[in-house]
Amino acid sequence: MSAASISASISSCDARPFSSSPRNRGPTFFPHLPRPRQAGPGFRRGDDYRLAVASLAPRLDLRQSQSLVMTPQLQQAIKLLALSNLEIEGFIAEELEKNPLLETGGEERGPADAPEPDAEPWDGDEPPEPVTADRLVEHGDAVADAPLDVDFVAETFHHDGPTESYGLDGSLGLGAAAPGGGEDAIDFDSFASAPESLQDHLLAQAGETLAGRDHLIAVQLIGQIDEAGYLTADAADVAQRLGVVPCDVDRVLGVVQTFDPTGVGARSLAECLALQAKEADRYDPCMVRLIANLDLVAAGKLQQLKRICQVDDEDLADMIRELRNYDPKPGLRFGAVRTETVVPDIFVAKRPGGWAIELNAATLPRLLVNRTYYAELASGPQDKASKAWLADCLQSANWLIKALDQRQRTIIKVAAEIVKQQESFFLKGVEHLKPLTLRQVAEAIGMHESTVSRVTSNKYLSCARGLFELKYFFTSAIQAADGGEAVSAEAVKSAIRSLIAAEDATAILSDDTLVDLLRGKGFDIARRTVAKYREAMGIGSSVQRRRQKVLRVA
Repeated sequence: MSAASISASISSCDARPFSSSPRNRGPTFFPHLPRPRQAGPGFRRGDDYRLAVASLAPRLDLRQSQSLVMTPQLQQAIKLLALSNLEIEGFIAEELEKNPLLETGGEERGPADAPEPDAEPWDGDEPPEPVTADRLVEHGDAVADAPLDVDFVAETFHHDGPTESYGLDGSLGLGAAAPGGGEDAIDFDSFASAPESLQDHLLAQAGETLAGRDHLIAVQLIGQIDEAGYLTADAADVAQRLGVVPCDVDRVLGVVQTFDPTGVGARSLAECLALQAKEADRYDPCMVRLIANLDLVAAGKLQQLKRICQVDDEDLADMIRELRNYDPKPGLRFGAVRTETVVPDIFVAKRPGGWAIELNAATLPRLLVNRTYYAELASGPQDKASKAWLADCLQSANWLIKALDQRQRTIIKVAAEIVKQQESFFLKGVEHLKPLTLRQVAEAIGMHESTVSRVTSNKYLSCARGLFELKYFFTSAIQAADGGEAVSAEAVKSAIRSLIAAEDATAILSDDTLVDLLRGKGFDIARRTVAKYREAMGIGSSVQRRRQKVLRVA
């Protein structure tokens, strides 16, 4: 069949679908295919069906498109940006173990590292010229576009923080070169012995006081005492587990409750306070009734307590003062309490005419590529796999150093913009903290909002007013009562804290009163917002504060 006859038959078709009659069977699953009105010479009934199937046959097409691919190097750079300086230090330690071409540089300063004598501080508009990181900010695009296969020289290319180039030694002095710092300094913490735990302290006393079966019972009881000093197990369960009578367990528990610290082994707060009152020889009938009604003490119902204890105002106040001197958790004096030390990532200090901003170089090792070792390995006999591994190590090292350097420039850039936006806070205090969003900073420095979010995560800034997380400077806006400039939520919280701290015991401020006082200060805020901020700061309601002040006065 010729192509001309096929085209002629197709062009003469109408738009009617095939019929489902047996005489005219067609592809009912192709209702859009036309039915031939007049078949041409040599045209068979199934030809139109074969044409439809042929149009759905697989074929190869060549198309051009663009897409963003998350390379391992890009993923590494994004990961490093969100890490704190201490986490970066651990990450670098892992990379040093895996990559033989990486090494840390010395701490000595060379001529290129010395600060310029006529350095000018930053005036808030342009980055200071002497700060290496800020110089890199200006030329960041050129450095970011540099090829990775550049022959970096070990003496000039290293992971060098701003502290190395623009020091704040006169005021901060927190670098590794400061007196008492560095790796060669004596670590006096290594001489400190591990603190004695509560269980060890109690077991030592049990070994000196008890023996035989009583000592075995005491060991079991001490093992059931929590870190606060309270017995968490039932005496009957301990007796059943050891196969002894409960009275023996109660008797040994009485001995354990005489151990140091006083109040240990108690099964409730009332029993803990009673043990300490007995030790102080203050466990008289009045004190017994007072300890039995601790709920009334917490509620501040002093008149009801006077009737129950049968004492006057002076005696009741003396008894309450005695209870305050007791330790409700005596076991916490022993054992090491795990504390997380926050190390600042950024230092900000006021200088004549501007601000000085630097990274904490004490937690940023100087990282460089050992080109001598690389040349030695590359010149030796190697197989194809070894050459590929060595090239991969070199590329990985170059990428890591470049990513660390880019991270430094980005952090300095974001921190400088935060200082510029919140300069009133650094000069006058939290009351002058302005509303600020990630988008504002991102638009000001020409970066994406997600990049600013990663930079401000797990980063801390140290200044004359204290240590603050970078997220602290980003607060929501509260409309001013007079329609003026909006204020930050932190400024409102500070005002609430100041008003409550100055309130009189006879005139506790309710949330409605706080709303009126805040509006007098220019804050247009609702009562529910005041309650939310108050609870977020851990401040009780007016009823709770009134009870606390009554007890404090008593």
